[in-house]
Amino acid sequence: MALLEVKNVSFSYGNDKNALSDVSFNAESGEFIAIIGHNGSGKSTLARILNALLTPTCGSVTVDGYSSDDKKSLFEIRKRVGVVFQNPDNQLIASIVEDDVAFGPENVGIPRKEIGERIDFALQAVGMTEHRYSTPSRLSGGQKQRIAIAGVLALKPKILVLDESTAMLDPAGRKEIADVLTKLNREGVTIITITHYMDEVLNADKVLVMNNGKIIKVGAPKEIFSDRDALKTAGLSVPFPTEISDRLRENGVPIGEVFTAEDLGVALCE
Repeated sequence: MALLEVKNVSFSYGNDKNALSDVSFNAESGEFIAIIGHNGSGKSTLARILNALLTPTCGSVTVDGYSSDDKKSLFEIRKRVGVVFQNPDNQLIASIVEDDVAFGPENVGIPRKEIGERIDFALQAVGMTEHRYSTPSRLSGGQKQRIAIAGVLALKPKILVLDESTAMLDPAGRKEIADVLTKLNREGVTIITITHYMDEVLNADKVLVMNNGKIIKVGAPKEIFSDRDALKTAGLSVPFPTEISDRLRENGVPIGEVFTAEDLGVALCE
């Protein structure tokens, strides 16, 4: 059984239109999944469905054997699926970093000694140990988001969901978060990142493309970016290096399709 199973999930906020319609996919332990789609495609609703902040109108979500069909299982699902949202300022509640990271474990009754160990683990995981006694409001955007991730990691979830968590960051902050996610995934954490930055999905094991509340395509990153019709339908573009290589070919430069800046540099030097 997959660690996460989303089966025929639909959800409505009470109007005539479904925010999600018959969504199904699985996530294996240690997998890195990216979800892309234009604004209003259902990505954020799906994020909240995954950790039972919302429950499906129909269909089910099963995490580590616990199903959203059983209301008694919702707390167990929330313990196993942590969500980091877009604005770190909305997630930081304490005046000292270590107190903020401790907030989640304290609220689920973790013993004090273990809370200290979890703070150490979480801050080390995101590379923020030196800021343990800092004031969150004085940190950069990328650092704040890393503290928000640490607060979720302190609960030791099996799945980490990031809902547009780099949308408010500059390129340097986005790279900080990308590096943290890569490190966590290598250490065995299942990552599901929701983003509209196409370059952030290149390291994913698979990509889900959403449009109008439905998954319209699933595939490896290069497969997704090679299907321009699916991207156009979803209102999405290719990574910037790919766009450059497309334009160069249109102007007679013999260059293959590339997806990263590094690949573009190599291709231009050949």
